[in-house]
Amino acid sequence: MVIINSFEDYKSHEGKELGVSDWHKIDQAQINKFADATLDHQWIHVDEEKAKTEGPFKSTIDVRNVKMEINYGIENFKFGQAVLVDSDVQLKATVKSITNLRGIVKAVIQATLIIRNETKPAYVGDVIFLYHFN
Repeated sequence: MVIINSFEDYKSHEGKELGVSDWHKIDQAQINKFADATLDHQWIHVDEEKAKTEGPFKSTIDVRNVKMEINYGIENFKFGQAVLVDSDVQLKATVKSITNLRGIVKAVIQATLIIRNETKPAYVGDVIFLYHFN
């Protein structure tokens, strides 16, 4: 477990991988809940039968961004391919840069969502957080 209590703690991890999550299956129930939460009920996400016959991926898809409550922004985000229903995904986080902005710590974390048995990730991008340490 990585514990960060200060700018110096964070700075010591700059350029290093913070960690990789466990594999997580994106099932249709989860996609439906995401559609409910975002009010995005496009058929490509929630209509399994139509997606099988008319969709470009022959399956429903779930495209998501990584967010936390203390989120300042997302930059350079690129979607490599859709996450198909019942895919296993894993998030890899790497500390790209840490900057002390007069007492506020700006952390740029590169987030990569890996799809099991696929060569291209679902997405790669930088998630930016601002922290106030005691």
